[in-house]
Amino acid sequence: MVGHTEYDYPEFAELYRCLEPVDIVGYPPTPVAEVESFTDAEGPMSTYSSSSDPNDIPANSEGGPLDVGETDEFMQPPSLPEVKQMLHTCKVLVVGAGGLGCELLKDLALSGFRDIHVIDMDTIDVSNLNRQFLFRAKDIGQPKANVAAAFVNSRVVTAQDKDKDFYLQFQVIICGLDSVEARRWMNAFLVGIADMQNPETLKPLIDGGTEGLNGQARVIIPLVTSCYECTLDLHKKQTVYPICTIANTPRLPEHCIEYASVVAWPQEHEDLALDTDNPDHLRWVFERALERAESFRIPGVTYTLTQGVVKNIIPAIASTNAVIAAACANEALKLVTNCHPYLDNYMMYTGTAGIYTYTYAHAKRSDCPVCGSARCSVTFDPRRPLRDLVEWLAEEPGIRLAAPSLVTTAQVNLYLQAPPQLEVQTRPNLDKPLGSLIRDDEEIMVTDRTLPVSLILRVKLSGED
Repeated sequence: MVGHTEYDYPEFAELYRCLEPVDIVGYPPTPVAEVESFTDAEGPMSTYSSSSDPNDIPANSEGGPLDVGETDEFMQPPSLPEVKQMLHTCKVLVVGAGGLGCELLKDLALSGFRDIHVIDMDTIDVSNLNRQFLFRAKDIGQPKANVAAAFVNSRVVTAQDKDKDFYLQFQVIICGLDSVEARRWMNAFLVGIADMQNPETLKPLIDGGTEGLNGQARVIIPLVTSCYECTLDLHKKQTVYPICTIANTPRLPEHCIEYASVVAWPQEHEDLALDTDNPDHLRWVFERALERAESFRIPGVTYTLTQGVVKNIIPAIASTNAVIAAACANEALKLVTNCHPYLDNYMMYTGTAGIYTYTYAHAKRSDCPVCGSARCSVTFDPRRPLRDLVEWLAEEPGIRLAAPSLVTTAQVNLYLQAPPQLEVQTRPNLDKPLGSLIRDDEEIMVTDRTLPVSLILRVKLSGED
C-alpha cells in the first residue's frame, strides 16, 4: 500500500471514516453517522434483531464495570442499542501498534468501539509498510503510536510511565506486543492492582501474539484465570550465541552478524551506540558480517538476516495478524457487552498446513511468582556461590528474569544490578558461598525489570539440591 491513498482502495475510505470518531482521553465520544450506518449493516452486531434508533437505548444501560464472573449461557442477549451503548462508552487500551496492533485498531473501530487508546514505543521502519497498513512511506522514522493515533485520535504514552489510576480507567486492555518481557510487565502490573474485594480493579487482559503462520489469543482475568506468567515455560528462550564462538570459531551466518554488532561495532565506534533502527548502522553491520563470513567461507549472510539477528525480528505474516486480531477484537466485544461467554482461556492458531485452531484452558499455577498463593522456593547447596542462584533465576523456565537483583528481607543487599555504583559494590558477593550470605529457609526479595512487583523467594540451604 506504499504510495497509495484511501481513494485507491474504496474499502479503506470507509475504514478511515469509521476511525475518525474515536475519542480523545477524557471527552465523551461524538456520534457520527458513518459509524452508525456501518455497524447497522452486515457487521458483527447484525445478528440481533432490534431497533437501530439510538434513542431506544434503555436509561439504565451504562458502560459500567465488567462482570468477570461466570456468564449464564441462557441469559437474554443484549439488544442492539444496548450493545452499541456499551461499545461507545467502553474505554479500551491497545498496547502495541505494530502488525498485530494495526489490525486490532481497525477491528475495534469497525466493531463499534469509540474510545480507543494506544501505546507503543517503537518507530516506523520501511519493512513495516507491507503489513502495518496505518503507516505510509512519509511516516518512516516516526513513532508508531503517534502515527496510529492520527487515525484513532487517542492518547499516546509509554506504558511504564502511567500509574495505577491510568489503567483503572479502562474496561479492557489488549496486548499486541512482540516482546515477552513487555507482556510479562503488563500482566504482572494488572495482577498487582487487582483486588477481589473490588471488581472494578479486575481489568481483563486480552493477549494476542503471532509468529509466522502460528498465533495465539488468550483472555486473562487477574486473580481469576491463569496469568501470562503461569505459562512462561511455554515460550522458547531467545537464542544467545557464546562470545567465544562468535569471536574465534564462527560456523553460522548468525555468528558473523553477532560478531559485527557485538564485537566489531564497539571497537570502531567507542562513543556511539548501535542503533538498530538506523539504516546506516545496519548497513555497516551487514558489510562487516559479510566480510567475516567470506573469510571463514560461511554462506548465507544477507541484509534481511542481519536485520533479523540484530533486531530479533520474528517473521510476520499479514494474514496471521488478521486472524489473531479478529479473535482478540471478538473477545473484547464479548467481555464488554456480555453477549456471549468469553474465551476460556487460550486459543492457538496454526496455518502451516491449512487452518487449525484449538481452544483449551491453562490452569493456574499455585507457585506462580505473580498470581500464585504459594511463595516461590528453591533448595541450594550452601557451598554454591550466589552467582549460581542469580543464573538460576535467569534460566529457570517458570521464572526467567532478565537482570535480577537480590535483597534480604532484613534489607541486606546481596546483589544489585543497578545503579552501576551499587552493582560494583555488591559484585564480590557473587563468588561468595550462599551459606555465608543468608540463613537456611531465609526469604529474599528479588526485583527485575520484567516484574513491577517484588518476587519473594524462599531459599532452603541443603547439601543436596
